[in-house]
Amino acid sequence: QLQFVESGGGLVQPGGSLRLSCTASGFTLEHFAIGWFRQAPGKEREGVAGIDHFGRGLNYADSVKGRFTISKNNAENTVYLQMNALKPEDTGVYFCAVDSQFPMSTEIMTRIQGNYRYWGQGTQVTVSS
Repeated sequence: QLQFVESGGGLVQPGGSLRLSCTASGFTLEHFAIGWFRQAPGKEREGVAGIDHFGRGLNYADSVKGRFTISKNNAENTVYLQMNALKPEDTGVYFCAVDSQFPMSTEIMTRIQGNYRYWGQGTQVTVSS
């Protein structure tokens, strides 16, 4: 089955850090642009970070810029999301998925998320004291 397997979520206090992992199963990451998305309770799913095929083009939602870092390791077939200085509003289920194109912004990622493929089950992140 072609999908991502997300891990690394959990409960963390405000100001804390988490590192999410997304490992590809059945396909090779180096052929795709990858996006991290999140869905907060009662809200639509939104794009938070993206990385291009080569791992050099990056984009971030304004709400996470300077706090989150997306990276990928092609040898491990895994993409990461390092999340620092977490806030309660970062709470949600985090997913990753791929597209053949790298959008210029996370706003575009959000609009075209129907084009993304190989969604995993997501990993829950809860930021609370």
